[in-house]
Amino acid sequence: MADKTKQMKQVFDVLDSLSEDPSVPRNIRKGATDAKGRLANEKDPMDLRATSAIQILDDLANDPNIPLHGRTLIWNVISQLESLSQSG
Repeated sequence: MADKTKQMKQVFDVLDSLSEDPSVPRNIRKGATDAKGRLANEKDPMDLRATSAIQILDDLANDPNIPLHGRTLIWNVISQLESLSQSG
């Protein structure tokens, strides 16, 4: 359980850094904030929250205006969320 909590904190930290990065377009920053909000909603089961956030992040990763470092961060977060949703 502590491992999942640690992994979620890492995901939140990456989404926070992405949403505060001035080199990333505004719509990407907003999407990162939205994905974090979906993940933080503890009323829903973890797999549903992760899937919802993954959908948002996948759309962001496919945005042609996203810088390469932002896309890499998003792919890493998606990978972490996929492992969280499968183990939850």
